[in-house]
Amino acid sequence: MLLLFKTNTIRATEKFRAVLLTATLSVLVVYVIQIIASLFGRGIPLIFESGNIGIAFSLVVVAIASLNLIIDFEFIEQGARNLIPKNCEWYGALGLMITLVWLYLEVLRLLAKLNDRR
Repeated sequence: MLLLFKTNTIRATEKFRAVLLTATLSVLVVYVIQIIASLFGRGIPLIFESGNIGIAFSLVVVAIASLNLIIDFEFIEQGARNLIPKNCEWYGALGLMITLVWLYLEVLRLLAKLNDRR
């Protein structure tokens, strides 16, 4: 993603940000609904299982998490370009770290689903 960002293949336009924010919040809503449903012994069928729909859902979430890296890179680049104060640099680092941890967990979830299919 860094290579795509640096070669200007993918740029963080306002429309890109809006679509990605909507997709990210949609994934968050699905996860919150799953957590609340699991408190009552229920769950969202199919998307958290090892079937084709579950794997497709995981692939979509991995793609969304990966595209969030573009937003993080853009934020860091704009901060460097605009010479933000030193005490604000950690915002970019924190955002990047959260995205990387989310991406890592989603890739692990996808690999677990693929492993269950065997």
